[in-house]
Amino acid sequence: MTEPVGRLGSVALDCDDPRALATFWAATLGGEITLESDGFCAVDLGSLLLVTVRVPDHRPPPWPEGTPKQFHLDVAVVNLDTAERLALANGATEPADQPAPDRRRVLLDPAGHPFCLTTLIPA
Repeated sequence: MTEPVGRLGSVALDCDDPRALATFWAATLGGEITLESDGFCAVDLGSLLLVTVRVPDHRPPPWPEGTPKQFHLDVAVVNLDTAERLALANGATEPADQPAPDRRRVLLDPAGHPFCLTTLIPA
């Protein structure tokens, strides 16, 4: 194994409204918004920052076609129904296509990025 160059410090999500998206992810993942401006916000999640960045003409990737699908986040949860209810209350939306709802729930954050709630990864 080679020596790592560094560690993953942040994941950035492009969007139209960085504050709204940062507020959603802070509530959903139990983080704290530590940097905030009109064009950029950072949510401190402990060992990782999730940053939200304003980009001109942002277009969310379509689900499930994913053209272009940029990436998605998997959020480890204990109970799918409870986690889904909380995420929806925070502002997530649920697309109609749910490929494996007994193991994971696909949701969309307020900027349209797909993410999965899953029990397949230990919470």
